Amino acid sequence: MVFIYPYLLYPHVLRLLTKRPLRPAPADLTASLLFCAYNEIECLPSKLDNLRELKRAQPGLQVLAYDDSSTDGTFEFLSRHPELLTVIRGPGRTGKAAGMKRLVEQATGDILVFTDANLMLAPDAIDRLMPYYGDPEVGGMACTIRPEADSASVTSQIGSAYVAIDDRLQQLESATGNVMGATGGLFSVRRALYPDFPDTVQDDFVVSMSVIFQGKRLVKAVDVLAYEKTVAKGEEELRRKIRIGARAYHTHMFLRPQIARMQLRDRFKYVSRKVLRWYGALFLVLSVVFGSAAVATVSPPAAAILVLILAGIVVMSLRASAGYFAKAREIALATFGTFAGVLQGMRGRTFAVWAPAKSR
Repeated sequence: MVFIYPYLLYPHVLRLLTKRPLRPAPADLTASLLFCAYNEIECLPSKLDNLRELKRAQPGLQVLAYDDSSTDGTFEFLSRHPELLTVIRGPGRTGKAAGMKRLVEQATGDILVFTDANLMLAPDAIDRLMPYYGDPEVGGMACTIRPEADSASVTSQIGSAYVAIDDRLQQLESATGNVMGATGGLFSVRRALYPDFPDTVQDDFVVSMSVIFQGKRLVKAVDVLAYEKTVAKGEEELRRKIRIGARAYHTHMFLRPQIARMQLRDRFKYVSRKVLRWYGALFLVLSVVFGSAAVATVSPPAAAILVLILAGIVVMSLRASAGYFAKAREIALATFGTFAGVLQGMRGRTFAVWAPAKSR
């Protein structure tokens, strides 16, 4: 029951909470678009075309990029387009959090828009974003990422489904007050609310949650869109989940004093959507163990048959290349990968640098 709660029961609880409507209004504000890149040369031509579209809609948009000492010509390619963006090269591998902080120092916009090198924003994304900030209670927003799944990859299909579930949860959380953090693919905050933090944490989560800590609303913008290809290889997704899990736990420990001071409603949301997911693998294993033990107290042969059935499911899932068993394997790998990362975080490990998935 605890394992499925964040995905199936939590949304129904959110629907029972009182609503806090938004009050969008015209806003005369400027924006800075920021992204970091490391060995992203393959996606950069499309990224620059996307930036041209954005600047046609918003000629005053400031675009800043940080190159984390790429070795594939990323910096040189970006540097050839000063009419579109300003690029800063890091002194070595410093990671995304350090890079974003460097960019914020150079940003002049009232609103900071954070994105990734491989994401393509809708041409009207900045136009649609601004009216949300016409509501003085709004300090930041989680935007909407539409995954472009590889139909031939089970990993990609499951990743796309996960994004859709999380997107719906963010909408429900926003309707009742605050979203519990934004993902780094596309989100924004008022520049005045940008916090200070170490380079080892999840910068997107810390920056977006700081909006709530400073008494403003973090909301969901369903009409501010970006598009991203999902990871298509299971081994890359597993490594990504481990990295995310470790950094999530490390970030949680850094933010714990501020989380403890949040309103009760927001603390309930935080535990429901974030913390319980980290331990999903543990809850799943305990459910199997205690369920089998309960059956054994009634009928040991039935318990033995149940264990054999479960073992058969595991074997079939590991061998399957498509269908329900393959999807079950990918869900299990993501769940156990996250928990493995959390365990690493508990031992003090985190990840400051990253490498883009090659299968996107």
